[in-house]
Amino acid sequence: MYKLLIYLLFFLFTGNIYAQNLTRYLDELPIKTFSDGIQSVVANVNQKGNPITIGGIKYKKGVGLESTSVMAFLLDKKGVRFSAEVGVDDMGNDSIPLRFFVLADRKIIFDSGEMLPGDKFKVVDVSIEGVGRLGLLVLGKGAGYPKNIGAWANASITVNHTDYPKTIPNDGEKYLLTPAPSPMPKINSPKIFGAKPGNPFMYFIAATGEKPMVFKALHLPDGLKLDSLTGHITGAVHKKGVFPVELVAQNSLGVHAQKVVFKISDTISLTPPMGWNGWNSWAREIDQQKVIASSKALLKNRLIDYGWHFINIDDAWQGQRGGEFGGLLANEKFPSFDKMIDTLHQWGLKVGVYSTPWISSYAGFPGGSSNEENGFYSEDVRLNKRNYRFIGKHRFEEQDARQWAKWGVDYLKYDWRIEVSSAERMRNALNKVNRDIIYSISNSAPLNNVNDWVRLTNVFRSGPDIRDSWTSVYLSTFKLAEWTPFGGPGHWIDPDMLVIGNVTTGSPMHPTRLTPDEQYSHFSMHCLLAAPLLIGCPMDQLDAFTLNLLTNTEVIEVNQDPLGKSASLIKLENNYQIWKKPLEDGSFAVGIFNAHPLGNIPHEYFRWGDEQALNISLDLKDLQINGPVSVRDLWRQEDLGPWEGKKSFLIPHHGVYLFKISPLNTK
Repeated sequence: MYKLLIYLLFFLFTGNIYAQNLTRYLDELPIKTFSDGIQSVVANVNQKGNPITIGGIKYKKGVGLESTSVMAFLLDKKGVRFSAEVGVDDMGNDSIPLRFFVLADRKIIFDSGEMLPGDKFKVVDVSIEGVGRLGLLVLGKGAGYPKNIGAWANASITVNHTDYPKTIPNDGEKYLLTPAPSPMPKINSPKIFGAKPGNPFMYFIAATGEKPMVFKALHLPDGLKLDSLTGHITGAVHKKGVFPVELVAQNSLGVHAQKVVFKISDTISLTPPMGWNGWNSWAREIDQQKVIASSKALLKNRLIDYGWHFINIDDAWQGQRGGEFGGLLANEKFPSFDKMIDTLHQWGLKVGVYSTPWISSYAGFPGGSSNEENGFYSEDVRLNKRNYRFIGKHRFEEQDARQWAKWGVDYLKYDWRIEVSSAERMRNALNKVNRDIIYSISNSAPLNNVNDWVRLTNVFRSGPDIRDSWTSVYLSTFKLAEWTPFGGPGHWIDPDMLVIGNVTTGSPMHPTRLTPDEQYSHFSMHCLLAAPLLIGCPMDQLDAFTLNLLTNTEVIEVNQDPLGKSASLIKLENNYQIWKKPLEDGSFAVGIFNAHPLGNIPHEYFRWGDEQALNISLDLKDLQINGPVSVRDLWRQEDLGPWEGKKSFLIPHHGVYLFKISPLNTK
């Protein structure tokens, strides 16, 4: 009887815990972790940092957003009710209506209709009992994906279990497709490389295979020398011209030779840059120790053998002005900036820095202009950084460019609300220094000025900062069909960094929310677009899957192809699309993606857990290619033989089939 009473009390107590309804305001959750849109949501303010205001009513609680906004919650049938007051913020754009949706297991259970600034809020009060997954979506009306700001004011979710809501799990199998590298030597360096006459020349031979390895370079132009043990080719070539060179790598198991062209002209960056950027790893917490550690990890993981050479330091390195040129100097987090750069060069790495023409950078560090004649960056500016995102009275492009050249900087990310005048001023400043510095502008370059970006820059960001969500990846890469004719050698389209591995895109460090299938698509599209390949995760935290993804030589060769053409979208259906990229040898790289075009169908913005693979049957006419041809699976590095009749491809949800099609010689 006593035991029965104990069991009864235990049941009542634990049952009460799990059955008791708990109401949580969304702003009290770690809400950024639920955000899958382009711009992350913010708690208790609007996207401009001001109080949420809808129809003249100010709210102390709520979630501010910018369209397209996506939030996803795992409930596992533990939900009870969701409520909010929704609307466009009074500070929003009068010409772009927003529409708020609540979805439960694909079904729309609330639709606000179109709303504009000044409209009275609309009440959301819906049952979510029995719901597995809940989605909150806000879309702007208009061509493309128009931006406007709004809010889920006083938004709360009631559940009957203390562990909910949860983020949507990303527990798909991390399957490995890239075969293990051969111990035989294989050169993986770009087959074409550009440098300006008289400037320091740095070409690092990248080669996989068992070490130690020695290198040769036949027919080097005058002024260059090779370190046979490291594969570093350095010096300077003073005469313009095109110089064919044969590279040789040898180890105890064999020899590999590769032809490369050194083109000495006024154009650099003849293949897309490959390397690492620290922002999505450490954001403003970056420091010299982290940069050195990341560089060592890149070397330890042998990514350098595949051509990953750049170490780019994003916002937060900048200190006060001074030194020989009055340029920006490094802050206290980087006590020996010049020596750090020299060390990285000795290791076969190249170094990038960040700047902006504004007074203050996005992260609140000194920029390339000032209202003070000496460029002093005051504490008031730092504390009120949002108010100083404009170009000051005094500009310092030439001073900064001279300082970077003296340090030996190889890459500049120039970040602001892009306009032609500032882009051109920095271009002119870089042209005056005796160093090849790849010039990358960020972010959201206007398409209507694309000819200016081609003329002025080496890399131009086509959109906003990327996030680790399918919505962001899709809008950042799959919507670039209008941009692709403008990418090419010396002027690359940039959809932003790779969001694979562990990332901090607006929330604490976490594994990417892209599924393994989505990560294969993400990397494949960057390669097809001939986009810069910049890893965004901490280099010392790479798991086997991410390392396997980054070390497929045949997929990387698509990105680094000397022809430098971006892929074109040749087929867009309701449930798949095909992109085709011409290659220098007359073949084509083709990607077939199981990717619905995101648009006005709300449930397509979410992952519901019941998605299916797609079986697609194609013939060569679908690929706009004439036969006979052979097919090679690039991720698996397998020959599939001649293409005959129709071929069927089973492609996972948001996955890809990437292959190379080569003409068959029938003579």
